[in-house]
Amino acid sequence: MKIVLPYGEETIKFEIPKVRNIKYYTVSSKLPDRSILDQGRIVEEALDTPINTPKLDDILKKTSRVSILVTDKTRATPNNLVIPILLSRIKRTGVKMEHIDIVVANGLHEPMNKSELENFLGKDIVSEYNVVNHVADDKDSLEYIGKTRFGTELYVNRVVSRSSFRIAVGLVEPHFFAGYSGGRKLVLPGVAGVRSIYMNHSFKMIAHPLADYGYLDGNPINEDMMNAASIVGLEYTINIVLDKSKRIIYVSSGDYVEAYRRAVDFLSSLICIDVPFQADITITSNGGYPLDRNLYQAVKGMVTASRATREGGVIIIVSECRDGVGHKDFRELSSIHKDPCKILEYIEANEPLRDQWEVQKLAQVLCKNKVILVSKGIREEEALDMNLLYASNLEEAFREALRIIGRSDVKVLSIPEGPYVIPLPSRAS
Repeated sequence: MKIVLPYGEETIKFEIPKVRNIKYYTVSSKLPDRSILDQGRIVEEALDTPINTPKLDDILKKTSRVSILVTDKTRATPNNLVIPILLSRIKRTGVKMEHIDIVVANGLHEPMNKSELENFLGKDIVSEYNVVNHVADDKDSLEYIGKTRFGTELYVNRVVSRSSFRIAVGLVEPHFFAGYSGGRKLVLPGVAGVRSIYMNHSFKMIAHPLADYGYLDGNPINEDMMNAASIVGLEYTINIVLDKSKRIIYVSSGDYVEAYRRAVDFLSSLICIDVPFQADITITSNGGYPLDRNLYQAVKGMVTASRATREGGVIIIVSECRDGVGHKDFRELSSIHKDPCKILEYIEANEPLRDQWEVQKLAQVLCKNKVILVSKGIREEEALDMNLLYASNLEEAFREALRIIGRSDVKVLSIPEGPYVIPLPSRAS
């Protein structure tokens, strides 16, 4: 059985050995592979039919300043297609170019350089508009606007807080503790201060059983984010769903609650997949570029695989990691102890710590499963320091996984799409 896994902007192929005692199953979403739909037309139609709000043409006639929140560089959001269409709509209402701010909702991710911004948004937009790279640590750029009902102290980029109208352009994908990405997430953590992010991503919040892929209702992290979006005044969202080839297949626009839910419902119908068994070995990816550009993001693919892998089973993940580990604090905190369960204890006793949520999620996986990393962007010693096993290729990784399991009759799952699909472990046996 041959599997093909996204890896950077290419793929890795691997053939599962034809052994009688290996039971094999591929978990694949129902997303189309390469949509032939007119992507621009989908965006235009969504803006023509907003959900639970008037059209932008009517809303913005009395607006003095607009801020557009866009995702960070680890998301495959087609901003260079969507943003020009949106700007055209805004300008025809009479809002002047100098009164439109485009804010990159980096959260705690590294801000983009000029070249990255030009690739992400387009050279003309970067040169003609005020593009703000949000920096969560920059206290001078933040404004305190109150507390959420969860007690999160909300510091927000003042360009956003002082706008008269806010639009979030988000990519709706599964998210490993917020349930799904996009929408309200562009406010918190997107344009929030570091203190606000720490509180939303606290040990207790991350440890909640519903802080996981696919859960919104009852997920305290999502509910805190929604409350934050309400306090900030997120008036309008554009919610984008992509196919397997990163082409637009669905867009909703309008109210930050209902329009967002509409996109989530559409996506979940295509990516929530029953699995027939809990695997001994799960082979996965981090979905290819840009999500697999660093090891920090690759935790998402590991969490997906762990959902469908039995206690004591092995996860093999391929992730290019062209930017290496990605976050220095993530690496250091992941390396403080050889027992990942001790790392969880350390985080709980010493929070807040930079990147603790990512380390917490990684440690949760490693307390349950061994993880073998295949990556040309990570050195073997780095992987071992972070309690990961390392292999130079999939063949070597699979042999090592069989050795760890210690028997020939194994159940193997492959999840080529990695964190872009949600296996349903509650229905697995």
